Amino acid sequence: MDSQVRFDPDLYQGTAGYYEQFRLPYPDAMIADLARRAAPSGRGRLLDLACGTGQLAFPLRDWFTDVWAVEAEPGMTEVVRAKADAVGAAHIRAVTARAEDLAAEPGGFELIVIGNAFHRLNRALVAQRAYTWLKPGGCLALCWSTSPWVGPRDWQQALDRVLRSWQNTLGASGRIPPGWDRARQHDPDHEVLSRAGFDVAGRHEFSVEYHWTIPELAGHIRSTSFLPPSVLADHASGFDADLIAELGRHTANGRLTETVDFAYELARGSAPA
Repeated sequence: MDSQVRFDPDLYQGTAGYYEQFRLPYPDAMIADLARRAAPSGRGRLLDLACGTGQLAFPLRDWFTDVWAVEAEPGMTEVVRAKADAVGAAHIRAVTARAEDLAAEPGGFELIVIGNAFHRLNRALVAQRAYTWLKPGGCLALCWSTSPWVGPRDWQQALDRVLRSWQNTLGASGRIPPGWDRARQHDPDHEVLSRAGFDVAGRHEFSVEYHWTIPELAGHIRSTSFLPPSVLADHASGFDADLIAELGRHTANGRLTETVDFAYELARGSAPA
């Protein structure tokens, strides 16, 4: 099986505002734990690949004197620049580029992070290039979080049914390449990293209870690659009404409770001389 699955480059076009507002932040405990294990010097450089609107770059910025936030979608990097200006983080540099095409010198970064995106990249190529970009002893962290439509609760299963129905109705089922998850099962991320030279150091998990409102879920779904605003288009109000009808019966005090699982997988580059 070919382990390289190709995602269209424009899947997130037009989602940046929703991504920034409705994607859940990585928990403070996870960010602190990652920083402790990676042990940056406080004088080095961070690379956030496929950064979205900076969900990792911003909470990690105080451990570094230089931060590269790299994202292929121009709308995302526009948000990163605006956020950096708003918080006075002049050391955050937004770069509009595919991770596979980034021009970076060898040994330039103490930590590289990839949030909820490694599966969308050319994993073998990015792992190989990331290995060369790290300083000796530097780390790569693959960061993940679960999605609200994946889970055992009745409302999560109802949400999954609504999403599948609308994907079929709008002809959007093919936006995500078929078999993308099977490719990772066949060739797991840790094996891809190991072949690139990394020492895979372990997975660290954190859970947070979150209480969604239905409008928040509607916004979160618009931040995805499978039902973004460009796909919902004139059907957006009908989709929202369907969400309210199907999920409203499951709410308690207007909320839907989820246990969100966050995790990062840490890998170390070459040992210091």
